[in-house]
Amino acid sequence: MTRGEPARTDGLGEAPAAADHRKGHRERARQRFLKVGENNLDDYELLELILFLAIPRVDTKLMAKQLLARFGSYSAVLSAPPERLAEVEGIKGAVATNIKIIQAAAQRFARHKVDRDMPILGSWAQLIDYCRTTMAFSAIEEFRILFLDKKNRLIADEVQQTGTVDHAPVYPREVIKRTLELSATAIILVHNHPSGDPAPSSADVQMTRQINDIARPLGITLHDHIIVGKNGHASLRGLKLI
Repeated sequence: MTRGEPARTDGLGEAPAAADHRKGHRERARQRFLKVGENNLDDYELLELILFLAIPRVDTKLMAKQLLARFGSYSAVLSAPPERLAEVEGIKGAVATNIKIIQAAAQRFARHKVDRDMPILGSWAQLIDYCRTTMAFSAIEEFRILFLDKKNRLIADEVQQTGTVDHAPVYPREVIKRTLELSATAIILVHNHPSGDPAPSSADVQMTRQINDIARPLGITLHDHIIVGKNGHASLRGLKLI
């Protein structure tokens, strides 16, 4: 390069020095993760590491912070629909898909911690983690049923209904019909409140009691109805509402 000649780039408008700096930053970020673990990273740092996987040559720190500013939390970023993620500059196609893959991996991990061979009531904390990971940040209401055998082991985990931002239709007789089809002897109901507040509504309580009233004479135990949201969870059994 002769004197006065502009710095050569790699063809992507990126000076080699800048690229080297970013490469060094990425390696330092990875080493920090290995050294301190994910519990000691800020949310933007973990998001930045995720973005590394799909964006090889761009500074992703600002992008990670923009995602958090747009959606409000790490979990909300992972749960956001791809089209909403794409509203953030630089989050296109493969990048949004990569974020959804990470979300799916987290959900699968949480689900496998609820071991089908162990009584589900003995792993209540893992169950709550699974329900929150799977449903708490969904933009629409989902109604899920966990079907259990006589030893309270998980037979099936099914989403029965999806709805709108504040309602998912639930039909008590259909719940019981499916329970009998699976030869389940106990159930746990779970649904989410997209508003974030897990406090049960009067409609939630009424529907739960209707299901319980039909289930009891048939020898089906309704262990609980759990409501999850961004701000926590509520147990109707714990609140003595059933």
